[in-house]
Amino acid sequence: MNLFDVYPLFDITPVKAQGAYVWDENGKRYLDLYGGHAVISIGHSHPHYVKRIARQLYDIGFYSNSVKMPLQQELADKLGKLSGYDDYSLFLCNSGAEANENALKLASFHTGRKKVIAFKGAFHGRTSAAVAATDNPKIQAPINETDNIIFLPLNDLSAFANALQEHGHELAAVIIEGIQGVGGVQIPEVAFMKALAAGCDKVGALLILDEVQSGYGRSGKFFAHQNKDVKPHLITMAKGMGNGFPVAGVLISPEIEAKHGMLGTTFGGNYLACVAALAVLEVMEQENLMENAGNIGNRLMSELRQMPGVKEVRGRGLMIGVELNQPCAGIRKQLLDEHGIFTGSSSDKNTLRLLPPLCIGIREVQKFLEAFEAVLLKAELQTV
Repeated sequence: MNLFDVYPLFDITPVKAQGAYVWDENGKRYLDLYGGHAVISIGHSHPHYVKRIARQLYDIGFYSNSVKMPLQQELADKLGKLSGYDDYSLFLCNSGAEANENALKLASFHTGRKKVIAFKGAFHGRTSAAVAATDNPKIQAPINETDNIIFLPLNDLSAFANALQEHGHELAAVIIEGIQGVGGVQIPEVAFMKALAAGCDKVGALLILDEVQSGYGRSGKFFAHQNKDVKPHLITMAKGMGNGFPVAGVLISPEIEAKHGMLGTTFGGNYLACVAALAVLEVMEQENLMENAGNIGNRLMSELRQMPGVKEVRGRGLMIGVELNQPCAGIRKQLLDEHGIFTGSSSDKNTLRLLPPLCIGIREVQKFLEAFEAVLLKAELQTV
């Protein structure tokens, strides 16, 4: 049997990982500044994380959600404390797309409406409603096509006001990323985010904050929207939540009433997922990783802005987009092949994405900066 050909692959086979580094089968070490799409939050193979999961396996690894699982409540308590949303409810699932799918469904159940406002450059996942709200027709199959999604330009107050006036009476939700990731690390402005919250309240729609990539301490706050002083009705999480173990969730405002049958899951909130997510929160708290993300990220962005060939640097904390004066594909390949450094890209072909583990230190940052400057200088010489 062949594997279905889904992604173009780097010719690298990682077999070991620790902290911010991975090693291939030949023993070559790579600095990981991408974390498998922002998934690695506390660092690869963190000893506390490994111990938590391994110990749980000796007791029980799985049972369905038809029985009591105190670990779920332990996770909810810890998450509420660290995020500042202890008055919200937690629904546990398995992936970011699934979290967004359920958030959109909850908004529709709660309001009895169908229309959703999303934004140009958005990426919310590949499942039915989530992919319909994703601004990429190439990954939407005919079955996903719907007229229920209204795409607006990001940070365009006038366009939002007009859409609200036209569709407010049929609007279930507005969904927006805390920081657009795939869209090129684009940041919603404070005034815009506040206008979305006020507009939703005015027409009785729900505000959904997709924090799948930008959440869990990556921005220097627990959630990126907490830099904006807004309180959404629904918040979706995944990626860094489990440090590689598939776990995701939706934080749900107390004004949304739970009813049996609205949501469901087989694997969501299983024993291993809960201990993985608990281990992440424990390490984040013990090692002050949110503070580290803010401090290291600010320093890194400041240095990047002084590099040759860099047009703009956007981001918060350790979610950084570096827009170059040329396509970034060749730069990324040189960083990987010649310097052993993983980086990412975005839908904007000129923007390189950096999503390192939140535990990354100055030594790793300096290694990257020296390599990046060498690659950029080399590229500039080649164009002269």
